[in-house]
Amino acid sequence: MSRARVYLDYNATAPLHPAARAAMGAAFDLCGNASSVHAEGRAARALIEAARAEVAAYAGTAPKNIVFTSGGTEALNLALTPHVETSSDKAKPFDLLLTGAGEHLAVLAGHRFAPSQLERVSLTPEGELNLEALGEALERARLAGRRVMFALQAANNETGVIQPVTVAADMVHAAGGLVICDAVQAAGRIACDLGSLKADAVVFSAHKFGGPKGAGALCFGPDGYHIKDLLLRGGGQERGLRAGTENIPAIAGMGAVLAATKARIAEQATALALLRDEMETRIAHALPNVVFYGASAKRLPNTSCFALPTLEAQVLLIALDMEGFAVSSGSACSSGKVKRSHVLSAMGVDPDLAMGAIRVSLGWESRPEDCVSFVEALAKTVRRIEARRDRPAA
Repeated sequence: MSRARVYLDYNATAPLHPAARAAMGAAFDLCGNASSVHAEGRAARALIEAARAEVAAYAGTAPKNIVFTSGGTEALNLALTPHVETSSDKAKPFDLLLTGAGEHLAVLAGHRFAPSQLERVSLTPEGELNLEALGEALERARLAGRRVMFALQAANNETGVIQPVTVAADMVHAAGGLVICDAVQAAGRIACDLGSLKADAVVFSAHKFGGPKGAGALCFGPDGYHIKDLLLRGGGQERGLRAGTENIPAIAGMGAVLAATKARIAEQATALALLRDEMETRIAHALPNVVFYGASAKRLPNTSCFALPTLEAQVLLIALDMEGFAVSSGSACSSGKVKRSHVLSAMGVDPDLAMGAIRVSLGWESRPEDCVSFVEALAKTVRRIEARRDRPAA
């Protein structure tokens, strides 16, 4: 009898939460277009606005400041533009986008900023934003008369390292800049509302915290946000900021899971951190040459990123998959090929060691026995690979 598979890749996509499944099931039964004025259309609109209120409550802002998108990438595409105004600030366009060097590729792309308007701020060896380097970048921008937009993750998707967003936000605001926080990995795992982050906008992606794929949100602070060069123009949905008929089931699912899990974040974070720490202790005991990344920094409670010298991640991923364990490389993947992580490179990790990085990410369905069996399978797999590699050629 084959053993059930163990899913340990929540940072890529979390399983669908029961609250999301129930809300989506009800939404699928509605046939109306939310832009229609008849009863069916009004019912669809009511579902969207209920979800908008749920997301707003989680983000710590008013429902009118929530814009639904197809996911985090689209929300970042929408937000990262030089042509943004707030209700209290209609100054010249932004002409410099500062980002942390370890940001998701959706941020590093810069979107509607020209390459000459992009600058990356370095990381510390532990994977945190280098605040001294940020201060220097802001001073250079001031001397050059440039207006700064700053984008920073709440937590890194590969290492789980929680970024000093509030301190960075104070620095950027003092320089007259605007702060966009990519909270895609943080939402549902730690507090990441606009007030606690001191950000001007945050971005969520539903499938990272148990909602459906294909739904996201750009959440503005109380000062509002006006984008003058929209990505999608058309029927004027989402208060004119994102045209196109809304994906009502996905939106309903996103709102429902945030509402259902908001009160349990601290409790779940404590449980997951204990589970993660015990797993890392077992890994270190079984494989003493393991290297953990960001372990001395403050991390998401569910995330562990580590490497074993001389072992490539791609080999380990395939072998562990055959053993029934779904984990990920610590690096970005494209077309199924594992590439060296730009995050670990920014941390100064040796390139050969970075090629072996594995990311294990836990979630609300993870059990202690899953972690125990994973460590056993990992140790067995490593020994088998090393024995095969060390065997003399015939």
